[in-house]
Amino acid sequence: MKIYTRSGDRGDTAVIGGRVAKNSVRVEAYGTVDELNSFIGAAVTFMDAESYSDMRANLLEIQHELFDCGADLATLQARSFKVEPAMTERLEASIDRYEQETAELTHFILPGGSIVSGQLHMCRTVCRRAERQVVALAQEEEINTEVRTYLNRLSDFLFMLARAANAREGVEDVKYERGGKVFRTRS
Repeated sequence: MKIYTRSGDRGDTAVIGGRVAKNSVRVEAYGTVDELNSFIGAAVTFMDAESYSDMRANLLEIQHELFDCGADLATLQARSFKVEPAMTERLEASIDRYEQETAELTHFILPGGSIVSGQLHMCRTVCRRAERQVVALAQEEEINTEVRTYLNRLSDFLFMLARAANAREGVEDVKYERGGKVFRTRS
């Protein structure tokens, strides 16, 4: 099989149910999800296989789910979708679990600390951009709205994972110094 087809040389691309311009909001949305997937793959390369085995496994599952998000976003006509509420619920359970590894959050924090945390914060910001692209697409066309919910929760998960990575490495989160306490205490 040849990797190139030449079918997109005119500036359009195939999606499930037809063809669209390569700069369409739809392609921007699933293209940004693909970019996020690449950033996650890169972040994993910084994780020690032993110390981060659970995080690596979670992120591998998320990479598969991001392909599911991309497939749902690349669909022009409604059909049975791949992204389901159970995927978002699993992220929420993981957020709660990883939060137990971290110090109480009282201030805004700056991205960084350890190398792994910095990489995960980069993933988080790309995830937020993907979410904005999906919101823009949903304003123009019908989509599986669970993708939007999943990406919203995924950015929270990546934030918590970045904090947990700092905690595992004994590195404090970098507190934003120009603000006061802004978060409620844990219940």
